[in-house]
Amino acid sequence: MLKQEIEDGQASLADPAFRQDVLRGFDMRPRAIPARWFYDRAGSELFEQITDLPEYYPTRTETAILRACAPEIAARAGEGRAVVEFGSGSSTKTPILLQAVAPAAYVPIDISGDFLRESSAGLASAFPGLDVLPVEADFMHPIALPMQVAATPKLGFFPGSTIGNMIPHSSVDLLRAMKESLGEGAMLVIGMDRIKDAATLEAAYDDAQGVTAAFNLNLLTRINRELAGTIPVERFRHRAIWNDDRARIEMHLEATEDVAFTIEGRPFEMTAGETIHTENSHKYGARDARILLRAGGWTPIAEWTDPEGKFAVILAEAQAARLAP
Repeated sequence: MLKQEIEDGQASLADPAFRQDVLRGFDMRPRAIPARWFYDRAGSELFEQITDLPEYYPTRTETAILRACAPEIAARAGEGRAVVEFGSGSSTKTPILLQAVAPAAYVPIDISGDFLRESSAGLASAFPGLDVLPVEADFMHPIALPMQVAATPKLGFFPGSTIGNMIPHSSVDLLRAMKESLGEGAMLVIGMDRIKDAATLEAAYDDAQGVTAAFNLNLLTRINRELAGTIPVERFRHRAIWNDDRARIEMHLEATEDVAFTIEGRPFEMTAGETIHTENSHKYGARDARILLRAGGWTPIAEWTDPEGKFAVILAEAQAARLAP
């Protein structure tokens, strides 16, 4: 059962925040725009296409792991929890968890309202007896969850190694915000991509069909549409680079020639070869993943991987609050 009114978990993330991040990002050197702004409707749809690409191993690998470990997750979590997903529900991974856990309610959280409505409606149709309570919000900050689940123990779900899109200290902040949102006694299922060879990683983020390139370039199209931009999108190209020192894939938009444009009337110039840094995707070794979770207020209690060790699904529980002396 889908609750039609999408809960507003915090102040609106409409144009002011997007405008601020974009203008600040173009003023920076090197230029950079936060990856969260990829996900307008077109961006969300393109990302769903990316997850089906042959080069993009994370989705199919994580899905296979979840199919194998979901019964154990359900047994450890126990009955009666509300599943809170940080991001709109995946058409493949989310049902695996929901079928295994049989939750009291399902609460997806996403900043893309249109995509959130669509995915929530699909899951409500697939699980007609389940209360689906979507929340349109930026989950980087603590969120007030719907009153219907206020007293219900929570099981957070954060698949897709999305945690890797943030620099490590921001990842810790996010994990702490999740802990605060989910409350005392919460548990968390999180997917984390492992470090592997550069060729595999770069292919996953620069596919032969050009879908990831379209996804990256769509950010410029969004700026033109929503912020009265005049960016010549055709004069930029997508780049994906493995940064071994920082254990991350970096996505950039590179100017192929000198360009001049405006955003809300403000003039900008970029020289050929200059880039806009749009996304990081950090990869974690097993030990580093555990350290990160503990720093964010979570204690890992179980971990599952694929046979090749490409990807890990980790179950963690919220650390008890420390009492002041």
